[in-house]
Amino acid sequence: MVKRWLLVVLLTGQTMVSMDGSIVAVALPNIAAGLHSSGALLQLVTGGYIFALAVLVVTGARLGDKYGHRTMFFFGLLGFTVASLACGLAPTGAVLVAARVCQGASAALLLPQVLSLIQLSFDGIARARALGLYSMILALGVALGQVAGGVIVSLGGTWRPIFLVNVPIGAVLLLVGPRLMPPAHSKPTRLDLPGVALLSCGMAALVMPLVLGREQGWPFWTWPSLAVGCILLVVFGAHERRTPSPLLDLSVLRKPAVRPGLFASCAVMGAYTGFLFTLALYLQNVLDFSPLRAGLTFVPYTVGFAAAGLGWTRLPARTHLPTLGLLIFAVAASVLTLLSTDAWPTFLSIPLLFTAGVGHALGFSPLIARVTNAAGPAQASSVSALANTGALLSNVLSIVVFGGVYLSDPGTLTQVTALLAALLIFAAAASRSR
Repeated sequence: MVKRWLLVVLLTGQTMVSMDGSIVAVALPNIAAGLHSSGALLQLVTGGYIFALAVLVVTGARLGDKYGHRTMFFFGLLGFTVASLACGLAPTGAVLVAARVCQGASAALLLPQVLSLIQLSFDGIARARALGLYSMILALGVALGQVAGGVIVSLGGTWRPIFLVNVPIGAVLLLVGPRLMPPAHSKPTRLDLPGVALLSCGMAALVMPLVLGREQGWPFWTWPSLAVGCILLVVFGAHERRTPSPLLDLSVLRKPAVRPGLFASCAVMGAYTGFLFTLALYLQNVLDFSPLRAGLTFVPYTVGFAAAGLGWTRLPARTHLPTLGLLIFAVAASVLTLLSTDAWPTFLSIPLLFTAGVGHALGFSPLIARVTNAAGPAQASSVSALANTGALLSNVLSIVVFGGVYLSDPGTLTQVTALLAALLIFAAAASRSR
């Protein structure tokens, strides 16, 4: 029973972090009107959070090793709660952006501890079920954020509650969580400060143009920044292999099931985010759906994912589930996007979205379980850091790629469908590697 409530605490914290990346999307017009903010500042409201989270999540995982996952989880939760309060009370756009960056930095401390603590606190079938719930929140955070944002703004009439809702939830977790969390176990290790600097600068140079470039029409600075980011990440990888106390233990990638599993899971997350992003744009810009209606359209998808994500451990032949699930996801999502016309397929959309969600869960949840089991508890923080960083980068990159493909011909989803199917077929092929 205690472990069940421990999982509730961990996944509630993860849910807040996952949803806050997208919950502001439907509230941006309201924020612009309320704070008299420019378009560039609105980009930073979304981009500042993703930027800080992506840049610092690996360092957050290593700090969990050094000072204890329990300690870093609650330290990140405290920072996230306080930053959410600052966001909700922000008097100007500049204050809101600064609070969002602090919120993302706090999320980078909290998020990697969730998977590490699941690895260290659960065994056997209990771990598989916990990982199913973890992957469900990780995958559905974008959709849940859009739905929650639409509902909260529609009911409240203002954008501030989308941040303030985190405050009482965070306060409750801070009050009851320490009684349920196992004692912190730290490792006597040195923090690789040169590695922190290389990774932080490399991720910053890589993520910033991906977050802001598309909206600004890809100005000149974005291309040198991307090149510098890639070079610094290569230098970081070489440095990590030489240092005796690496920030990120890359040796975990040499384990047979880890590398293909991580590649496949990142490809799935990219396909899912691109599918969600472009279909939401199509529903609102072409079919004139309201933001709330567009968000609620994806409820069958979340229901299908939840049903399969909770039940896949009871299915036979689980070895082949990722490949089968990803093919189901590819077919259902492709059929739905190909049928999307001015006459939205109302009666077909619900079963197709539900089926796509089922396929996504059957493809994604077993992959995460396979990767974490192959790595083992000793390298839990490294897998957590790689999984979270990969998911964040795939989300950002897929919005750039899928968004660019869609905006080249915004009246149709045909090209998006081809890209979606190709990415999911690649993921299905990678998932077969053991």
